Amino acid sequence: MKKVLLSAALSLGLIASVSAQKVEFEEYTLDNGLHVILHQENAAPVVTVGVMYQIGAKDEITGRSGFAHFFEHLLFEGTPNIERGEWFNIVSAAGGRNNANTSQDRTYYYETFPSNNLAMGLWMESERMYNPVIEQIGVDTQNEVVKEEKRQRIDNAPYGAIIYRTGIDKHLFKTHPYGRSVIGSMDDLDAAELKEFQEFNDTYYNPNNAVLVVTGDFQKEDAKKMISDYFSTIPNLAKENVRTDIVEAPITETRYATEYDSNIQIPAFIFSYITPKSVDKDAYVLDYISTILTGGNSSRMYKRMVEDEKVAVQVLAFNQANQDYGTYTMGALIKGEPDWDSLRAMMDDEISKLQTTLISEKEYQKLKNQFETRFVNANSSVEGIAGSLATFYMLKGGDTNGINKELDMYNSITREDIMRVAKKYLNPNQRLELKYLAGEAPAASKK
Repeated sequence: MKKVLLSAALSLGLIASVSAQKVEFEEYTLDNGLHVILHQENAAPVVTVGVMYQIGAKDEITGRSGFAHFFEHLLFEGTPNIERGEWFNIVSAAGGRNNANTSQDRTYYYETFPSNNLAMGLWMESERMYNPVIEQIGVDTQNEVVKEEKRQRIDNAPYGAIIYRTGIDKHLFKTHPYGRSVIGSMDDLDAAELKEFQEFNDTYYNPNNAVLVVTGDFQKEDAKKMISDYFSTIPNLAKENVRTDIVEAPITETRYATEYDSNIQIPAFIFSYITPKSVDKDAYVLDYISTILTGGNSSRMYKRMVEDEKVAVQVLAFNQANQDYGTYTMGALIKGEPDWDSLRAMMDDEISKLQTTLISEKEYQKLKNQFETRFVNANSSVEGIAGSLATFYMLKGGDTNGINKELDMYNSITREDIMRVAKKYLNPNQRLELKYLAGEAPAASKK
């Protein structure tokens, strides 16, 4: 989404002290089912209002992919009290910024304002929840915006199908909807009628399918009063959504695929695995493994493939643990003509070392330090804390206090855990091997 920037002074005010301090919060639920989380931090005069909805790409029906992401754009069109096209102007004029994003599991909207504009942030999000104007002109406008976003980020962007996983997940997930692209199909959006968009809003954008988070410089009693005034009377237009668990059969033999990208000149070789969901300790261990193998210029694969063997110009890794399953993707951008067998053997050798030999104490301590720094950085602003609180409540079993347990989880990982998890998940018969090549796909392989 388009971003409205805070002033430089306000941006500086967002940064909290860099220490892994406990995040204090209060949470409660309104009668209409809206869950509320408050984190009061009066160190800087800023406040973030965020609303996360339990609606992501996995909830869409076949033939109507892309609706969740489309709504990320559509619900900035306005309300009866916010004129069309004025959302960003209102936020900017009040010295704030706002944004939104969509994943497979949820959609998240937020505003950050000077703290004297908390009421405005709450009012705007209550308007989005209760009064969105969903008309054909807005659908048509945002349809073109989404198409342009797809062109810029995926179709015309080098390695876009890897970065946004549109060329990977469809080969991993054959049953679970994680195989769909978050941005969806433009044909599906074109075919949808206005009534379908209105019904989608009525189904998912309800208080009982959302969590409201307020973080920053405010007084709790004042905030609670405003939240009650703005949100407590919003009705639920649909019953509580009951989701069916969809089980993806494990990969038991190597899958092979080839994707083409006319925007690149350097091919890539990719391994990708289905891994545990975000609440599983093994998902955290895989974060460690990802860093060891492909996490930057000090990683094992970088040193082996880029510096020593000089067969790659860069290594890459994406470890992502979602609500139902995770994925771990690793690979390299290949230097010169690819020798696929040699590349495969080299990558497997580095995995095998993790499976058979404990990492050194020095490497282990470096990992722990890196993840403590990462944790602190993720929660060093009121925006970051808002997103983390919402995520832990909605996507990690309702355990909002998980925000204060995450660093302990990483610190509890042992060198033996790293070896065990590498043995359990990173085997040749459990993965996708993807050759990502320059140029156009042969006519016979195009769909």
